[in-house]
Amino acid sequence: MKKLQGAGLRGQSAGQTSLSTVEQEGSLRYLGYSIEDLAKNASFEEVAYLLLIGQLPKKQELEEFEKELASLRVMPNSLITVLESIPAEAHPMEVVRTIISYMGVIESEKSFDEQLDVTKRLLGVTTTAIVYWYKYTHEGVRIEQTSNELSVAAHFLKLLRQQEINDLHKKTLDVSLTLYAEHEFNASTFTGRVCASTLSDLHSCLTAAVGSLRGPLHGGANEEAMKMLEEINSLENVKEFIDHKLDNKEKIMGFGHAVYSVKDPRSDIIKEYSAKLSEDHKDKLLHDAAVIMEAYLKEKKGLFPNTDFFHAPAYHYLGIPTKLFTPLFAIARIIGWSAHTYEQRDNNRIIRPSADYIGPEDRDWVDIESR
Repeated sequence: MKKLQGAGLRGQSAGQTSLSTVEQEGSLRYLGYSIEDLAKNASFEEVAYLLLIGQLPKKQELEEFEKELASLRVMPNSLITVLESIPAEAHPMEVVRTIISYMGVIESEKSFDEQLDVTKRLLGVTTTAIVYWYKYTHEGVRIEQTSNELSVAAHFLKLLRQQEINDLHKKTLDVSLTLYAEHEFNASTFTGRVCASTLSDLHSCLTAAVGSLRGPLHGGANEEAMKMLEEINSLENVKEFIDHKLDNKEKIMGFGHAVYSVKDPRSDIIKEYSAKLSEDHKDKLLHDAAVIMEAYLKEKKGLFPNTDFFHAPAYHYLGIPTKLFTPLFAIARIIGWSAHTYEQRDNNRIIRPSADYIGPEDRDWVDIESR
């Protein structure tokens, strides 16, 4: 039998979208707005509105949108029971998958007219639920599900840390959610669109997408980058550490990208916040080591960091456990996945590609006694 070719559809167009454009030289735009402008000027809620509705909100529209999202954070009681039955050893992305899937059972999408309402509800409840599960299973406490914070980012941090959150920390996570919200036809988004093309419900589309993001070749790079950075105990041994990995042909997590060939435009944005957060932090070494690593790999191998790399120290400085790094990616991407589902439904044809057969030639049947 011939060996399967691992092309992975890279470099091939699989459809059209108006939601974002990812360009090799390092450009990312959401509906025409550069990621740099959005990260600097917009809140995550504004970006969510843009992706879901198709335009930036006016002031009153944003205020109403924010209040509605905040009103949808409290979990159904039966979901609490489910979360408390999931062990601490479970992979957090499996917990996210369960949250979305279970919400599809008890609050199902009865028609596509409800799709926007379902997205808002899932964004609100998933943000609360993943923190509730973590605090219950890892710290043995049942937290209050509400907070006095209006933004998704601040609410997440308030529930997680159970204290007032300063403005820099709120802004950092808010920008992070914007950076992760959408990224064209990546593996999880394409998975969700395939599901959407069958005219399945939104919960199923997002559950499918979460399943793809759970894979280590897609989501989880920020977690692996964090584990790698934690192995470094001094700035002096960063280059030696990298040389050892390269000599042993080990993958350097958080570097390179399937589409970008020059730079990931999101990386410099989150790097700036990581630098600010590191200034007075006891683990400043993490950011400083990351900066040295970035420069050394650029010089030695021509590699550049993707957005996940500097997200690792930034999230650490925010007090976010490493296990929750990828769930945060998923919370932000609920917006992008949903927007792609809407777009697929608006002009749908089932996604059913053909395959090149490489199996055996025609064969005659042989009875089992003669085999």
